[in-house]
Amino acid sequence: MRRCMIKQKSTIRKIAYCIPSLYISGGMERVLTIKANYFAEVLGYDITIILTDGGSKPPYYNLSPKIKVIQLDIDFEELWHLPFAKKALIYLKKQHEYKRKLTRCLMELKPDITVSMLRREINFINQIQDGSIKIGEIHINKDNFRDLQGRESNRIKKLISDIWMKQLIRKLNKLKLFICLTNEDKAKWNELNNVIVMPNPLAFNTDKLSDCSSKKVIAVGRYVPQKGFDLLIKAWSIVSKKHPDWELQIYGDGNREQYIELVKECQIKKSCILNGPDFNIKERYTESSIFVLSSRFEGFGMVIVEAMTCGVPAVSFTCPCGPRDIIKDKEDGLLVENGNIEELAEKIVYLIENEEIRKTMGKKASKNVKRFRMESLGKQWNNVFDKLRINGH
Repeated sequence: MRRCMIKQKSTIRKIAYCIPSLYISGGMERVLTIKANYFAEVLGYDITIILTDGGSKPPYYNLSPKIKVIQLDIDFEELWHLPFAKKALIYLKKQHEYKRKLTRCLMELKPDITVSMLRREINFINQIQDGSIKIGEIHINKDNFRDLQGRESNRIKKLISDIWMKQLIRKLNKLKLFICLTNEDKAKWNELNNVIVMPNPLAFNTDKLSDCSSKKVIAVGRYVPQKGFDLLIKAWSIVSKKHPDWELQIYGDGNREQYIELVKECQIKKSCILNGPDFNIKERYTESSIFVLSSRFEGFGMVIVEAMTCGVPAVSFTCPCGPRDIIKDKEDGLLVENGNIEELAEKIVYLIENEEIRKTMGKKASKNVKRFRMESLGKQWNNVFDKLRINGH
């Protein structure tokens, strides 16, 4: 990794991304890697990714050698292990250091466009006078940004949240462009007039499609409350009574203990299998006939797109945000009232019992999600960047 000490050669197609780290297997890291690789390898952009954390740890996802990575070594992760009393003071010190180092870095790089992934730099990115156009990307929906869901039940948390959101809105209004993932979420940012929608790109392409004949249902995600696997397990207890010869396979990382207990309580151990992460998840999709998303909320819902590109129709809650933008109800999948366990079970049963409809939906799914391929989205991004440079300089 390079330290920001040497002046970079000038270019008219130079973009800098600010993100905490690349060494973890997060969705934001994955999406940025896919886009940055395409921009550098196919579109010929000069891409630099500026990090604050992770030290010399290598990127989790394969990064093009054409991409420069600059490590500022702020180490915000140190705050995770500190008591609250120390945390605030050290955070302010690190934030000041970050502003100083990022300012120096951007002044040396002289990018055409600087992209904030809406982490700590959003607090000061507009103040840096390096000549670059400042834009922001959000990778979660507005209501659940920074894991503030459930705040309505706590007046103090809600007050803090409201103050923080007003401050954030002021900063976002100063950006040249603010990018969210879905039309559903865009409508919620009604305080802004600089918002556009750019969905996440598909992580892979495949020529191998499911024939939707196996008696397998699949779900993919971390074992956390957000993914709603507790709701899915309860729905499956209804499904399995009608179709005990079918099985539900869940794949993901995280702590499975509470879900294992719930499976036992529901007496569905034989038909509901809780797996760890599978690095060949593409094969697991193509072995399945139905995909289910039971999330309480999403930023986009890339697993829906992954399953559909493998020819698997999706049954999904209409959670905020993503499923409504991805699934064409009754054409390539089925939408379910958010949180409605009985309806989720009913729609899964419907696809189990209607094989021809299931197979037809699967074929349409693989065609309809081609709009999320990087080749398609790359052209849209290129147009966005060109317009920004023309209008911004």
